[in-house]
Amino acid sequence: MKMRLLAAVAAAALAGGCSVLDAVTEPTDLFNVTPKSTFDADLPGVFWQLAVDAPVAAANLNTGRIAIAMSPTSSDYYAKAAWVDRAPLMVQTRIVDSFENSRKIVAVARESIGLRANYLLQSDLRNFEAHYHYGGTPIVRVRLVAKLVRMPDRQIIAVSTFERCVRARADKVPKVVEAFDQALGSVMKRLVTWTLRTPPPRPPVEGAPYDVERFRNPANAIVDTAGCPAGADASAVPLAD
Repeated sequence: MKMRLLAAVAAAALAGGCSVLDAVTEPTDLFNVTPKSTFDADLPGVFWQLAVDAPVAAANLNTGRIAIAMSPTSSDYYAKAAWVDRAPLMVQTRIVDSFENSRKIVAVARESIGLRANYLLQSDLRNFEAHYHYGGTPIVRVRLVAKLVRMPDRQIIAVSTFERCVRARADKVPKVVEAFDQALGSVMKRLVTWTLRTPPPRPPVEGAPYDVERFRNPANAIVDTAGCPAGADASAVPLAD
């Protein structure tokens, strides 16, 4: 078995220009983000079950590499540094952890385990990168567009965008990761609060009426943003704590 594995690695290295060997021998620092653990005292408790889907992300963010933007139209990655998982899966895990840390919902899980959920939280990870084109130390931008879906009829009952920007205290990967952690933590706190406050605390009745005027009115979509640059002006972006 060991000889077969070595032969497979060697064959792959020859076919890919030794990229496999490079990947094995090149050192990579792994980084993680933390869940949110503090919430407002008046956060309501709920009795329904929630499934959290993995966020959808563009190809440049759907990776384990830590994305950077050298200009508004270009993407790159830090060398020899990576997340502990693909960014959308890492964010999904931390969202589930944050709901559990709120201690206001008993049944919450990743959508992939097949939980018989009353609601499904779907999201798009639109931004999860460090921007270098504003000058100074990089600015981390995290933007998540969330949809709360009533099950089993799969009707969207609420849409919201949560966005935070935080400037790193230094142009070093560990300091940039701290800015990622702070920005994502702020987004997750508001995401958890919004999700728990939007539906009634009791599980929905199957076949309940659907309020089209309320749920499909674009004016009712929430945009919650703070700290992000207005145009080219990044003077108001807060430093990471």
